[in-house]
Amino acid sequence: MATDAVVEQHATLSDKVNQSVEHGCCTKGPGYATPMEAMSGPREALLYVTCVYSGTGREKPDYLATVDADPNSPTYSKVVHRLPVPYLGDELHHSGWNSCSSCHGDPSAERRFLLLPSLLSGRIYVIDTQKNPRAPSLYKVVDPADIVQKTGLAYPHTSHCLASGDIMVSCLGDEDGNAKGNGFLLLDSEFNVKGRASLLLRWEKPGHSPLFGYDFWYQPQHKTMISSSWGAPAAFTKGFDLQHVSDGLYGRHLNVYSWPDGELKQTMDLGNTGLLPLEIRFLHDPSKDTGFVGCALTSNLVRFFRTSDGLWSHEVAISVKPLKVQNWILPEMPGLITDFLISLDDRYLYFVNWLHGDVRQYNIEDPKKPVLAGQGNRLRGGPQMIQLSLDGKRLYVTNSLFSAWDRQFYPELMEKGSHMLQIDVDTKKGGLAMNPNFFVDFGSEPEGPSLAHEMRYPGESSYGYKPCNGSIAECYEEQEEMAMESEISRRILQGTKYITPGAQKPNQPVCGNGAQGVSYSSSCLPPQANPSNRGCTKYYGCRS
Repeated sequence: MATDAVVEQHATLSDKVNQSVEHGCCTKGPGYATPMEAMSGPREALLYVTCVYSGTGREKPDYLATVDADPNSPTYSKVVHRLPVPYLGDELHHSGWNSCSSCHGDPSAERRFLLLPSLLSGRIYVIDTQKNPRAPSLYKVVDPADIVQKTGLAYPHTSHCLASGDIMVSCLGDEDGNAKGNGFLLLDSEFNVKGRASLLLRWEKPGHSPLFGYDFWYQPQHKTMISSSWGAPAAFTKGFDLQHVSDGLYGRHLNVYSWPDGELKQTMDLGNTGLLPLEIRFLHDPSKDTGFVGCALTSNLVRFFRTSDGLWSHEVAISVKPLKVQNWILPEMPGLITDFLISLDDRYLYFVNWLHGDVRQYNIEDPKKPVLAGQGNRLRGGPQMIQLSLDGKRLYVTNSLFSAWDRQFYPELMEKGSHMLQIDVDTKKGGLAMNPNFFVDFGSEPEGPSLAHEMRYPGESSYGYKPCNGSIAECYEEQEEMAMESEISRRILQGTKYITPGAQKPNQPVCGNGAQGVSYSSSCLPPQANPSNRGCTKYYGCRS
């Protein structure tokens, strides 16, 4: 009986989303009608940056910083406002808008609220940016106890708006930090948790939760949503331990769902080339059935695409070679691709190597054959989150990944804080150049050095366009986690190309006993989780 109630209510929610898709939200609302129109939009004047004190040893609340990005302003490249949240220990991380360009045709929709999911506490803060864009205010706090009671979910991460007015949030586990408890939360337009106690209502159908959760991206024209896999909160919140990879506590899969009804149709095992798949993006052209995912530990950009039989497949598109190092946890250091994004015209892809310290630009006009077009070679470790201007000419970068990992790999950030840079982009021939006039030092904040993570701006466009054409109208707003360089990132490789990063702790556990000359790619891999002869289970969504 209880199961029937869950299914019945899930059907009601799916019906609502389907009605939005069928009738469309289009007739002018927020954002732009097409990606190309967005590229001609006004220049960004403000940036909202999530800043963290959690995990730094400072008993201060995290906050949302407003940064002036107008070069004609007297406060250009400065923090002009700080909105502290009312609780300690949140770990603000990603953020997302309540409405987006996909509902450009809906005059009743407005992009007013910025949602700030707290990765550790489970709270979701709703910020009003309309009353005073330079000084946004707290509008509402979604109680984590309410989320757990109604959905069983915790550790909220990525949020996207839907055409129905609801907001969908990926959650990485249950309240005990188990990955098997992950799934997708729905908030209504008033930011109430959808569901009732004991029903554990979620977006995905019962029994269709993925093995691990992280980012997700939906493409209505192809009736598909694909999510990625980080790891179990019980593991990653304690810092990175390579043994946890072998223990199966980190992901290597992409999960393909039918959209909008939430049925797990396919699970793609990326294998040994796809460990820790994090950020995932479709191309912006909604007719294209291809996209990319950044696999952090193996430092590969993997392209996924639909095949002639209607299923999805994948291949490595870009691979970053590990560096030989000394006094680190392994003889070779991966780049650790932690964030990437795609320009609105689908011409360039940008990604960061958090450990190697560089930002790269690739021409992806042929998605099967990316070509390196620009590289920031002077960034020696630390670029983590990136944000691109509408016209694609300015790339903003911050350098904090997650406080526990920052402390492990870049402990100087705990004392010196983060910073934010802006890179000028050559959009014609390719190329990256640092803007010497833009530098935000979060090490000199009034309450002490803080860790800067994701960036948003009020007029930003929707990543992964879903145009308003009636049948495909979907409200969606996703913007990439941004990456940035730290002061310790400015080391330059010289001579033999060997580095001795003192920030890396040499006494961390190593898989395969850390045998000399055995790289992470062979010594720390878990057994294949989804071999060709595996049995069918609900986790892999096998179909007859």
